Amino acid sequence: MVVDIDLLLCYGATYKNIRKGNMIFAEGETCLFYYQLVTGVVNWVNINDEGKEFIQTILGEGESFGELPIFDDKPYAATAIANVDTTIIRLGKTAFLQLVRDNPDIHFKFSRLFTERLRFKFLLIKEIASQGPEHCISSLFNYFKQHQQFTCKKCNKVTLTRQQIADMTGLRVETVIRAIRNLHDQGKVLIEKGKVYC
Repeated sequence: MVVDIDLLLCYGATYKNIRKGNMIFAEGETCLFYYQLVTGVVNWVNINDEGKEFIQTILGEGESFGELPIFDDKPYAATAIANVDTTIIRLGKTAFLQLVRDNPDIHFKFSRLFTERLRFKFLLIKEIASQGPEHCISSLFNYFKQHQQFTCKKCNKVTLTRQQIADMTGLRVETVIRAIRNLHDQGKVLIEKGKVYC
């Protein structure tokens, strides 16, 4: 969790319930709030003219999203959509900036968060640009396993669908299916009853 919920509430934050499939904010809109996920899952996506989604990231409980415009005064760079029925807590932009000024340690938490997200984007761009699909997906799985994201901590089952992996990498879903099958044949992942383990 980036910011303690009680602290957010002290600065005037409010809870909001979002139904599955509903948009929280859209790419290009003006930023009015800081958002943090209480329960549920949010996809942070870019949508092209044909309606195809490119998943920037999938967020879970305690994670924040849509912070960039708070710090650079530009519009949202992506759209946030509830993947399941979701509860968020949101705080007005001005109040959030005051919270950060009053609590410098939170500013450092955001610096670390932005650095981690930027590092992940560098990894993804490098893999997509310079390697084949198997290498790209294998690197993605290794990253998620190391950072305990989208993999079961007990059994290493990948919790992303093949469609989500395709939407995250820009690959076609058929390419992702074929690449995962090839990784299984090479002994780099295990496919059991349709589930993928890394």
